[in-house]
Amino acid sequence: MRLIALMLCGLLLAAAPAVAQETATDTGDAGISGSSGGGMGKLLTQGYEIRAAVPNGTRYIVFLQKDQSAYACEFVSLTKSRCGSIN
Repeated sequence: MRLIALMLCGLLLAAAPAVAQETATDTGDAGISGSSGGGMGKLLTQGYEIRAAVPNGTRYIVFLQKDQSAYACEFVSLTKSRCGSIN
């Protein structure tokens, strides 16, 4: 299970530019998705680090952190995510 999570994180990092492009196309604002956060690609370019990834049914929730700020991102598909601040 841990190997799958690590492989998913590596795949997500490789797909980060695609996430930002897809999100910008869908919402009209570069990298913004969801009500209170940015797309995962935008957060990664801002220096946020992936801290954990957990399965949630057929989707994954990825937790990102930078200093005292944290976000949770739910993957709708491989190239589209919804992120929101958790603090």
